[in-house]
Amino acid sequence: MLGWVLTISLNVAAPILTYNALRDQGWSEFAALLAGSAWPVLDSAVHLAWRRRLDEFAVVTLVFLVITAVVSLVGPHSARALLIKDSAVTGLFGLLCLATLLAPRPLMFYFGRKFATDGTPESTAWWNGLWAFEGFRQTVRTMTTVWGVAYCLEAAARIALSFVLGTDTMVTLSPVLIYGVLGALILWTTMYGKQARRRGEERAAAAMAQA
Repeated sequence: MLGWVLTISLNVAAPILTYNALRDQGWSEFAALLAGSAWPVLDSAVHLAWRRRLDEFAVVTLVFLVITAVVSLVGPHSARALLIKDSAVTGLFGLLCLATLLAPRPLMFYFGRKFATDGTPESTAWWNGLWAFEGFRQTVRTMTTVWGVAYCLEAAARIALSFVLGTDTMVTLSPVLIYGVLGALILWTTMYGKQARRRGEERAAAAMAQA
């Protein structure tokens, strides 16, 4: 709970408050946006120091922090361009999810291992062993597909809205969309995972009864 409170505070509330405060002080839209984007970087640094180790989840987070920093500094320096670049980052995450469907194990397999185990060798080995079951493989691939498509659509929607709405509105709306989509995906993933687990247990029980 403390981790989620910290994440929401540094990724949603702090950037909005920073932007509005700096705009009131006469800062430009671009400068205020760029300054507010430092809070998510701090959030990732805090969580990395908290866990004291690098895993697949932390590596992905660091990669996208680097991508965010690069796309923020290259190209046109305007508030709209910065909003579009920020949207492109979540779009790249969606594309990464879809691309890993071609890999031996898709991205959601590693995210699932991060959140469904306690990190011990025993629980990690248990999770890795589930890959031997076709139902589990299909469930993870479906989750990866849904996350990839959802974030590609979310990025496209935010880019389109950046051309329609003002910067002040997008500063508030953008994190709401990001974490709204994330919350919906987490809720769907939890429900879908429980259904898949129940189906797997039913198949296992039927197989034992038949044997």
